[in-house]
Amino acid sequence: MKTMQMSAPGSHIVWLDVVRLVAMFMVVCCHATDPFNFYPGEVPVNISEIKFWGAFYGSFLRPCVPLFVMITGALLLPVREEMSVFYKKRISRVFWPFLIWSVIYNLFPWITGLFGLAPEVILDFFPYSGEEVARQSLAVSMRYIAEIPLNFSLVGVHLWYIYLLIGLYLYLPIFSAWVEKASERAKLVFLAIWAVTLFVPYYRALVEPYLWGACSWNEFYMFYYFAGFNGYLLLGHYLSRHEWSLQKTLGWGVPMFLVGFAVTFYGFRMMTSLPDCTAEQLELFFYYCSPNVVLMTIPLFMLCKKVRVRNEIVRKALANLTVCGFGVYMIHYFLTGPGVLLARACQVPVSLQIFVGALFAFAVSWLLVALLRRVMGRYARIIFG
Repeated sequence: MKTMQMSAPGSHIVWLDVVRLVAMFMVVCCHATDPFNFYPGEVPVNISEIKFWGAFYGSFLRPCVPLFVMITGALLLPVREEMSVFYKKRISRVFWPFLIWSVIYNLFPWITGLFGLAPEVILDFFPYSGEEVARQSLAVSMRYIAEIPLNFSLVGVHLWYIYLLIGLYLYLPIFSAWVEKASERAKLVFLAIWAVTLFVPYYRALVEPYLWGACSWNEFYMFYYFAGFNGYLLLGHYLSRHEWSLQKTLGWGVPMFLVGFAVTFYGFRMMTSLPDCTAEQLELFFYYCSPNVVLMTIPLFMLCKKVRVRNEIVRKALANLTVCGFGVYMIHYFLTGPGVLLARACQVPVSLQIFVGALFAFAVSWLLVALLRRVMGRYARIIFG
């Protein structure tokens, strides 16, 4: 593995734009699987086929969120700004759009009632939103809005990531102080311990609920402080500064991805076959901080580094997605459900409905955000980041 230097701070890194494009489209595709893994309405005769493709796409797309975190680590570690400046710049950019769109998503069920739409319409947008939102009640919407400081609601599920992102931003300047001084060996030691923690969710779910000092009065087990998405931050930082040959990328990467995918896919299918599958069991093999997802994520990240974009139009489009990406993330969840419905109405084969629905949602979201940013000028930053 060759060591390489990142570009100077503030310069544009095209291959990271490629990673962002892959991650963004994957996350839109991932949410387009919701109408498959949580099928609303009357069960069709081909439900087994629908469930199969929901599991297939859902498993294949698990690297989406880890890739986003790795981009953050690659770009921002080590942090070069004062803590207060960093917080003001980064957190303010995501906080206001997050707050605005959280309110919009939470008001949506009530707004459908104002327009006289049937409650079932809500399921077309948010397949697992639950019975409470079907009341189309302002009181329910206002309660969800009041709970925004505490957590996301079922009609804005994708906003869970923003809580994580703000937490990572709060942590970055502190973590950065170590990263800046740490040797390559020290970083690898951290990543090795982090790799051990990736198995903990499986141990707790399948063997014993407590491990390494965790118990009913303590959840902070021995390696707790090495666990979580901070490992992806460091992994993105580390891999962005090292290069694999194409032969190594494919020779190691393809088997790694296939093993990770197989564990994710068959594990998810096994859990969903249980008669009383809980929410925790459902998500066990979809867990982002798991060894199988890491095995899928690393090859994708390294493969994207191999992409060379020489066409100026494509480079400009990728740069535009960098500017519009946060806005696309905010609004795409309104469009994935309708995108899948459109694919079904056009009689697209079941195996392609998720891809086609996601392509529709992604393209429309990007177009809307790009147009609105141009029309609104600098005020668009408040809404779209």
